[in-house]
Amino acid sequence: MANNRIVHFEIPANQPQALTEFYGEMFGWTFQKFDAPGPEYWMCTTGSEGPGINGAIMQRQNAGQPWMNYVDVASIEASLATAVRLGAQVALPKTPVSNMGFIAAFIDPQGNICGLWELAKK
Repeated sequence: MANNRIVHFEIPANQPQALTEFYGEMFGWTFQKFDAPGPEYWMCTTGSEGPGINGAIMQRQNAGQPWMNYVDVASIEASLATAVRLGAQVALPKTPVSNMGFIAAFIDPQGNICGLWELAKK
């Protein structure tokens, strides 16, 4: 069930494995390479004590790609429609992620990008 909370982050990198080593040493985060078609992707576990979320380091897709946070939503379509109604622009339409779910993104009225995550229905 969607909870409208940030549930995942992605850090773009030109050399993903090298950046996993940096963040591993810097914060003690651990990484596991995700074996799926598409850009190189390393799942990140940031810890298990106290509040926090996990994420990933991924192969950079373009020079301006930002560090991205994803909010868990019940419906990407409804969330994008609401964002647009409130003055946002769609940056990435609903896109499947393997058989796990879907992502999308919008640019808010102040120019910030926000990712959306919708879990695949079972």
